[in-house]
Amino acid sequence: MKKTIHRADSRGYFDYGWLQTHHTFSFASYYDPDRLHFGKLRVLNDDVVAAGHGFGTHPHDNMEIVSMPLRGELAHKDSAGHEQVIRPGDIQVMSAGTGIQHSEYNHSDSEPAGFLQIWVLPDKQGHSPRYDQRTFEAAGRHNQFQTLVAPKGAADTLWLNQNAYFSLAELEAGRALTYRLHDARAGVYCFILEGDVGIAEERLAQRDGIGIWDVQSIEMTAQATATILAIEVPITP
Repeated sequence: MKKTIHRADSRGYFDYGWLQTHHTFSFASYYDPDRLHFGKLRVLNDDVVAAGHGFGTHPHDNMEIVSMPLRGELAHKDSAGHEQVIRPGDIQVMSAGTGIQHSEYNHSDSEPAGFLQIWVLPDKQGHSPRYDQRTFEAAGRHNQFQTLVAPKGAADTLWLNQNAYFSLAELEAGRALTYRLHDARAGVYCFILEGDVGIAEERLAQRDGIGIWDVQSIEMTAQATATILAIEVPITP
């Protein structure tokens, strides 16, 4: 087993007034040559957007983008004609492909909105742009992993143009869980949204992350009620 640990307080942090953001990996003005990516996982941003504000229309290409609301509501609009609002429990995927423009705004004029912005490198360049979203019931992740995102063809999930899996678990204190990797060439990045968890002989708290590879399965135990996001991506080229 190999592993890398990113503590919550080691992330890049910026306060722009309308946006407070933490970057697990190098992004925008934050650069750390030792934290460029984890395999095909390129960006993991933890954003809080002030009421009435957001990201104006901007372009993307050749990137698989996943948005996961944690609180509040986000309004999405893109150049392909999609206009949607996403809330906690929803997952949004956007394949930028050959090029797409979009905006993401806090849908509320009074309350902040928090979400994870996650980028995964695609399996190849030049895919057609695509947008989708889905609501996942909380009961499906109680003391077990609920698959949210998987490669194309998987049932009851959203999909990306990559051999990647996003899974979410909400564990009661004292509960143990095993994550089994789908591919021997992959690694899994576990991001602790809430709680206190033991993973791979490490103790992890809220917003800590650990990347693990060269392993078939990973054991984890919640020391306190915990929410864990597991992102499995190819490690090898």
